[in-house]
Amino acid sequence: MFGFKKKKKDLGLTRQQKIVKETKSIILIVVVVFGFRSTFFEPFKIPSGSMIPTLLIGDFILVNKFAYGFKVPFSQWLGDPVYMTGPEKPKRGDVIVFKYPKEPSINYIKRVIGLPGDTIEVVDKVVFVNDEPLSAEEFDGKEILEDMDYGYKTINFRFFKSQTGVHQHVTQVNEDNVYSANFPKTKVPENKYFVMGDNRDFSADSRSWGFVPFENIKGEAFLVWFSLSFPWPWEKTEDGIRFRPYRIGTLIDDAPGLD
Repeated sequence: MFGFKKKKKDLGLTRQQKIVKETKSIILIVVVVFGFRSTFFEPFKIPSGSMIPTLLIGDFILVNKFAYGFKVPFSQWLGDPVYMTGPEKPKRGDVIVFKYPKEPSINYIKRVIGLPGDTIEVVDKVVFVNDEPLSAEEFDGKEILEDMDYGYKTINFRFFKSQTGVHQHVTQVNEDNVYSANFPKTKVPENKYFVMGDNRDFSADSRSWGFVPFENIKGEAFLVWFSLSFPWPWEKTEDGIRFRPYRIGTLIDDAPGLD
């Protein structure tokens, strides 16, 4: 029925008019799709191990782009984004996706450790926020080690159940790596954030390149919707790329080893 009405309505149109009409329809679809993507949720792929064990290389995640305020679609393309309901501010412990301050075309994902006005210090791999150590209880991490790719299984890791703000998660450190053991006491500037990877000794983060401006933050990561394991270059395996179905639907806050 609907197809007949459409054909009858289009009978009087010239070829050029039909092309214009179809083009308008395509443009409308593109605008709706990109508007949804830029305003609500956006998918990202985890390319590195800086957030292990919370996020694995090959995880595909969804990012909530209105977690810190509802942006008017496309307003960020004209300059500073316009917010209809905020903006809200990130909380300590949130896992955020943001534009890398030194190269905004690259997206990074890290955990918020320091808020504007906080002092941050790292002493012998212990993180202090406002002169108080972050909660960290060591455990064996056997479950996490079993799920790691071959290359990481050869590293001397220590695992800690951590509490950062309202978020419980697991951090890991490389006992043999002394390069990132310390960070001098530093105050977080206004409207900026100090971020770190949960894989403390394999993360390029605020300790090396500085703070994240609020305007660089794209949203809060909250869900793994797909996951693939890629073999390391030197790993002797015939399995190739492996599908990890058990990762699908994993909430970012449901860190391994917390049960």
